Amino acid sequence: MSATFARTVTHVLAGFMLLLSTGTGGAAMAEGTPLAVQQVADGDYVHFGQVALTTPDNAGDIANLGIIVGRDAVALVDTGGSVSVGQRLLLAVHGITDKPVRYVINTHEHPDHVFGNATMPSGVTFVGHRNLPAELARRGAYYLRSYRDQLGETAIAAVRIIPPTLLVDTDTTLDLGDRKLRLTAWSPAAHTDCDLTILDEMTGVLFAGDLVFLQHVPVVDGSLTGWLALMPRLAQAPAKIVVPGHGRAVAPWPQALEDERRYLTVLAQDTRRLIAAGTPLARAVADIGISERDRWQLFDDYNARNATAAFSELEWQ
Repeated sequence: MSATFARTVTHVLAGFMLLLSTGTGGAAMAEGTPLAVQQVADGDYVHFGQVALTTPDNAGDIANLGIIVGRDAVALVDTGGSVSVGQRLLLAVHGITDKPVRYVINTHEHPDHVFGNATMPSGVTFVGHRNLPAELARRGAYYLRSYRDQLGETAIAAVRIIPPTLLVDTDTTLDLGDRKLRLTAWSPAAHTDCDLTILDEMTGVLFAGDLVFLQHVPVVDGSLTGWLALMPRLAQAPAKIVVPGHGRAVAPWPQALEDERRYLTVLAQDTRRLIAAGTPLARAVADIGISERDRWQLFDDYNARNATAAFSELEWQ
């Protein structure tokens, strides 16, 4: 084991122990308090969101957010599910460093990852997948309507849909000063049609967005077959540990993909079997993926949706 990797593991274990000692660290705390963050490697910090559905009480603090500190500047990975979460993320940054936030990198278009964008400082560059502006334009108004009940009138009124101005077509490198970040825009569609990952080349920490779920059942909003097809390439990323989009832990890479790959494979196999047997969608949904039920949190909230998406995608293949 190299000294660098040993230091990384030490940071991970220390951060995880701190997470256990501080509870959820979620938005249920009074506004104006920084988000709880854990250092997972030298210069890499994570706020672990709750494994939960968005509610007014948690203010949409359900996604994992990253802070990456270079010699000259800071990059943020996603901004959270409300303006208040974004504000508290900035307070956490100020508690770590006085260096300016230069980049806000959105890993995809879902509200729990982008609704905090409106609170970011002026002059920051928003970065995203080449497809992200179109996805935000297509879904933004719907998200603002549908999340009104989940967040509350006051919280949703503060949200602004802000698209990226720096677009990643395939791979792009950002330099924070002696710290290079490799951004990869993935295709075909997988979790979504605009999935982006960030690799800190100095530490080997991969911020995977929702291409990686731990604990929280994966959510298919793009393409099941595309996600499965993408996984072998994703596994080749030269990372040491991964920060998932959801799940309150980091994990060794690429072993972190094993549970997710199994779930998505079961989803596809069950769906194909039931389609071949002539089972209609209304009956098939209850059976697709059911063997995975005890392995994941929020299974009952998302699996039926995943099963429906899988059936619709595979029915004519």
